[in-house]
Amino acid sequence: MLRNSKTVPKIPRINPFYSRWPLPRLAPRRTDHAPADLQFPKFRAFGAGVFGVSKPRQVAILGSTGSIGRSALEVLQSHRGRFELACISCHQQLDLFQKQCQEYRPKLAVVTDSANPQVDLWLSGTEPLSTRRACGNKELIEAISGPQVDIVVAAIVGVAGLETSLAAVQSGKRLALANKESLVVAGELLLDLAKKSGAEIIPVDSEHSAIFQALQCDVASNVPGNANTQRHIAEKQSQIEKIILTASGGPLRDWPLEELEKATIEDALAHPTWSMGRKITVDSATMMNKALEVIEAHWLFGLPAEQIQVVIHPQSIIHSMVEYRDGSVIAQLSPPDMKLPIQYALTYPERTSATARRMDWSQSQSLSWYPVDPERYPALELGFEVARRGGTCGAVLNAANEAAVELFLQSKIRLTDIAKVCRSVLQHHDFATSPSLAELLRQDRWARDEVMRWNKTLC
Repeated sequence: MLRNSKTVPKIPRINPFYSRWPLPRLAPRRTDHAPADLQFPKFRAFGAGVFGVSKPRQVAILGSTGSIGRSALEVLQSHRGRFELACISCHQQLDLFQKQCQEYRPKLAVVTDSANPQVDLWLSGTEPLSTRRACGNKELIEAISGPQVDIVVAAIVGVAGLETSLAAVQSGKRLALANKESLVVAGELLLDLAKKSGAEIIPVDSEHSAIFQALQCDVASNVPGNANTQRHIAEKQSQIEKIILTASGGPLRDWPLEELEKATIEDALAHPTWSMGRKITVDSATMMNKALEVIEAHWLFGLPAEQIQVVIHPQSIIHSMVEYRDGSVIAQLSPPDMKLPIQYALTYPERTSATARRMDWSQSQSLSWYPVDPERYPALELGFEVARRGGTCGAVLNAANEAAVELFLQSKIRLTDIAKVCRSVLQHHDFATSPSLAELLRQDRWARDEVMRWNKTLC
């Protein structure tokens, strides 16, 4: 159960995955439907208040000390008249968190790890005076559920971010979702909540942001109105042949297969194009990150596993593509910089000047892609299997992977063992088709314990 389930009064909004035309604030719902071939309507700045007076949107960044959180703070800093920093949170990195408080001056700063021995000292601090300090997940959930927050950037790593994602959606917020585990573990629950509350879920993962942007070109499916949501989904799906998620291949993509089991922690963390946290970088080396993204795409875009494909794209310039029924392929391209999808999730449906890196069209550039070798990346097939089966499979796969990656980072198992243990745990779990949140969390704990038992048999 969420600790705070109060319903916050709000203007109804439309989830952009089911209707691509969000209504202007304060406008009544339309019962008539404009012709499908009309262009997108013109808006004032997102967040315009009564009589068109611009009002900064209040943003909460959860997991501000991580790579996504740090990039999100930079984006907000470059749009100070458009957004205000209502809240930031971290779990353990208190030194960096304090520097962020002093530099960005949020209205509220929350440390979620109440067991951290440094928390009491941090809570007694007074700089900056404009920032209120708090501790605990309950404080964070109350803050993002209240009217003082409009947009929640979910950048907490792992299943630890699920509870706050659910709270943001239940409260009808715009959820800029970087925490892929929220959808992998509880995609059906999250989307059902969004339909009921009117919340918006905008992807921040570069691949899913690319798909979301490419779908904006599908004008035929962008019919205004919320009453015929299922018809809109069906129309959108009828236009799409498949979506293609691109993958860098990770730091070991050119290693001989027989050498992979010798990969060290340093080898797995040496990503050639992206600068990310340790866990996600290891996931990139095994391509488990792409397995999770297949599941995420299945929930976000309502497509079966058979309409999702993954290709290796070493340059990380094409972030993903949509292939339509007529053979046309629409792709989103940009240099690898997470500030662009973060900004789009904040400003959607508008585009504004960005600090993200840009393409240099004066320089020669080659783009290539090739199929995924299943022998090199056995973890990827697990993502397709989970997308097909649903139920408790996502929670089990995600938990098993988190536990296995931690063992690898402790030098207790080999990199190539991660996919093996995940498959074993997935095959032996007690499958349920329509689990509750409590059941998903129970399966999460079971899978982590099972990985530990599996590891002990190897010792």
